[in-house]
Amino acid sequence: MAHSKAPEIEIIPTKNIWVGAKEAPVKLVMFGDYESEPCAKANEVVNQLMEKYEGKLQFNFRHFPLTKIHQRAHKAAEASIGAAQEGKFWEMHNLLFAKRRQLGTISLKSYAKESGVTDKNFLSKLVDSVYGWSVRIDLLEGANNGIKDVPFFYINGEVYNGPVNVNAFSKVIDVLAKKKPAAKTAVKKRA
Repeated sequence: MAHSKAPEIEIIPTKNIWVGAKEAPVKLVMFGDYESEPCAKANEVVNQLMEKYEGKLQFNFRHFPLTKIHQRAHKAAEASIGAAQEGKFWEMHNLLFAKRRQLGTISLKSYAKESGVTDKNFLSKLVDSVYGWSVRIDLLEGANNGIKDVPFFYINGEVYNGPVNVNAFSKVIDVLAKKKPAAKTAVKKRA
């Protein structure tokens, strides 16, 4: 007799979690680690860019915890995915960077609460690594694309190798934001 297994939970993958206008001409993707100082600084830059280019920029964060040096980064990434299931990814994301020196499991539970997560089973899901595979998917994708260190950025699908500051990003974003959309998007659908 087949034993019944627990119903599978549909988990929203991070590649589908964006912030900013959907129709924004510029798409910025960052692979990062919540315990990393350079990633935290990069996140501040991204937040400034999101303000500066409101309506022109859309941002997506992908997980790339450097587990050899950051023991708690993987669990923190899992916690952000847990928060994402209630639409609280960005609240949790910014909180994790702000509290990057205190990312123990119990702390993660309190940050979830602070972010507005109401799931009573948040901690047990974290302990059971319910979202662990979601983090691995990002890690594997990053590794397959040759990412070895973070922060790592893509702008409109192209690798960005410039300095991580508002001015350097702005030069690229300004050019891309002015480009006319491809002809195929201009085709009007008949009602």
